[in-house]
Amino acid sequence: MLSPVGNSHYDSMQARLRRRMSAGMSLEMAYTWSKSIADSGTDNSDGTPSITIPQYYALNRSVSSFDRTHNVQITYIAELPFGKGKPLLNQRGILAAILGGWQLNGYLSFYSGLPFSVTASGTSLNAPYNTQRADQVKPSVAILGGVGPGQPYFDPLAFAPVNDVRFGTAGFRSLRGPGVRDWDGGVFRNFMLKEKVRLQCRFEALNVTNTPQFANPAANVSNLQLNPDGSVKNLNGFDVITSASGERMLRIGLRMSF
Repeated sequence: MLSPVGNSHYDSMQARLRRRMSAGMSLEMAYTWSKSIADSGTDNSDGTPSITIPQYYALNRSVSSFDRTHNVQITYIAELPFGKGKPLLNQRGILAAILGGWQLNGYLSFYSGLPFSVTASGTSLNAPYNTQRADQVKPSVAILGGVGPGQPYFDPLAFAPVNDVRFGTAGFRSLRGPGVRDWDGGVFRNFMLKEKVRLQCRFEALNVTNTPQFANPAANVSNLQLNPDGSVKNLNGFDVITSASGERMLRIGLRMSF
């Protein structure tokens, strides 16, 4: 029995820029540059590591699966320039009554992709309950950015299966998947029905631009088939992104406060 089984470590630089309401605009931006490392092979050092053989335990050290190097979050609230006290349509009228008093709000997110491991079949390793790592055969791995069937995300020839009784040379979670860009936005207006009764109308869109958030590619190099000359014959799912999330959602709401 090995106890404790490992630890995790997190470091970050955090910055925030805030501009309160000025000329009808409020803006806040937060940026985090961080790195989380665990040598247990699991995020919270509370599970079974990828490699359980004591003399090879150090090979588990890698960034955590939730690690995102860069994380930028931007929020804003902006009053539309229509209606009483505004530059446009500031006189009484139907358009002033309809367009006046509305505000825009939004939330923009930009962050790095999640890390993933390139693995291989563990047949030659002959060590049940251990994860075999692929061999990295090129000094650097080119990110091609392909998405969908037959489109490799990274250079598939940068890795090779392991056919000896040893662990591969590619570190755990050595590559990162696609980053994420997301914009949630809305428009709202408050109506005073009585002195202490307020009605708020909201129109919101989650993922305004309908930008997909792609998952990491499948990464077992033993599925790759090569031609005799060393070129790719069939990816067989290796190095291919096949799923995504983050479809656009629209919401309309009313809220009464009293």
